[in-house]
Amino acid sequence: MNYYSTDFRLGILGGGQLGKMLLYDTRKFDIATFILDPSKEAPAQYGAHQFFQGDLMDYETVYRFGKKVDVLTIEIEGVNLEALEQLQQEGIKVFPAPETLRLIQHKGKQKDFYSTHEIPTAPYTRFNTKAELQVAISQNLIALPFVWKSAQFGYDGNGVKVVRSADDVIALAEGECIAETMIPFKNELAVIVARSASGEIKTFPVVEMEFHPEANQVEYVICPARIDEKVADKARAIALSVSEKFNHVGLLAVEMFLTQDDEILVNEVAPRPHNSGHYSIEASYTSQFEQHIRAILDLPLGNTDSKVAGVMVNLVGAEGHTGQVYYEGMNEILAIAGVTPHIYGKQETRPFRKMGHVTIVNSDMDKARAIAQQVKETIKVISQ
Repeated sequence: MNYYSTDFRLGILGGGQLGKMLLYDTRKFDIATFILDPSKEAPAQYGAHQFFQGDLMDYETVYRFGKKVDVLTIEIEGVNLEALEQLQQEGIKVFPAPETLRLIQHKGKQKDFYSTHEIPTAPYTRFNTKAELQVAISQNLIALPFVWKSAQFGYDGNGVKVVRSADDVIALAEGECIAETMIPFKNELAVIVARSASGEIKTFPVVEMEFHPEANQVEYVICPARIDEKVADKARAIALSVSEKFNHVGLLAVEMFLTQDDEILVNEVAPRPHNSGHYSIEASYTSQFEQHIRAILDLPLGNTDSKVAGVMVNLVGAEGHTGQVYYEGMNEILAIAGVTPHIYGKQETRPFRKMGHVTIVNSDMDKARAIAQQVKETIKVISQ
């Protein structure tokens, strides 16, 4: 099919920062792109050929939007799967497929999938309600501390908490959840896998993630990860296995723990462009966003190698600041060689809200990481 400068239409469910960055590449190739998002202030609205405001979880809204396009993809997992299944039955190409999304959208089902397919993961127990979890703790059926995860709708550190005492459970959300054994890991790693509709598959290099201790959000992504080459090969092999077993099309970000014994445990996956791949816009021959477009349109996959070392710094709203956003220190970081900020277009800031990221590229990893620290200490996302 001729996708370029024609009446072909690509639909994206979700118009946040990931949708906005996908549009960098659909614009580059002049692919007509439609966006659906619930917010009238969605960052992706200005770059799309057409923007529609609507509820991503509403069957009729998603179904009607899907009938306008030839291929449908996502930038967020919280979408109506029944509508996607109906669209697929009617001949609309949907990537990732709704059956894959159904497994991933629910973290309990996702963990069960790993167990069934012998994918290494941390031990866990599923609970239908918070009350069930509280009973299990009172009967010493679960060892403290453990990691609590909401079964659905968690994002950006929300829906994940470390439970150190029975009292910690009181503040947790109601509903289905998982209690996962805490793993004394050395590193948190991620591998992004790209798989095309015809089965071509490639992995990006293993990245290392450093997290904010309170917000449970990624602060830095470092590529390549500072790990032994054999460990990196193992991580990429496991990520490939996960991709093949999910039979996904597009991008699959596989987040992992590296244990003290150099074992790899899969934490969770995201079937879309991912925070751990933002460095690739500047540092890689093919960015994760271009690769996702190539994969879902069944085009030849691009070179996933890095041109230089890359470090990404997340820009999140500063604590104590809510309101009209102001980026303090922008001029200072723009004066540093190899630094590229990406501002997502959200007008309102609040504590720990993802507002943008900065990529640092350098031929020397140690220098890149040092500059990343300088950037982190210089730029502040505050309210006016």
